[in-house]
Amino acid sequence: VQLQASGGGLVQAVSFLRLSCAVSGLNFRIYSMGWFRQAPGKAREFVAAHSYKSGSTYYADSVKGRFTISRDNAKNTVYLQVNSPDPEDTAVYYCAVSGYYSYSDLTSRGKYHYWGQGTLVTVSS
Repeated sequence: VQLQASGGGLVQAVSFLRLSCAVSGLNFRIYSMGWFRQAPGKAREFVAAHSYKSGSTYYADSVKGRFTISRDNAKNTVYLQVNSPDPEDTAVYYCAVSGYYSYSDLTSRGKYHYWGQGTLVTVSS
């Protein structure tokens, strides 16, 4: 299984960017997808997830209303739209695959089976 994240870079606040994560080696349609991030000196934290079973999306409170997770099953790709980024959003962003589908599971790092290599997002003020 491989996950290839892309789309990171240096962006200014009040702009936008879209992260992508292409997945191969599994039946993408029957797995939930999540995005996590890790800022310098901090633990990796949940950002957003998409449940394969219900189609529900879940977000961390810090990004709710600004970030949008979506997926294209035909392309085996999950996206994270980042609107109005803030310097506090600066982090390495990781995509991950989970066989679970509930909110409580998808917000937990330990419920993900495969991880991408991460893509760095740096937000300047």
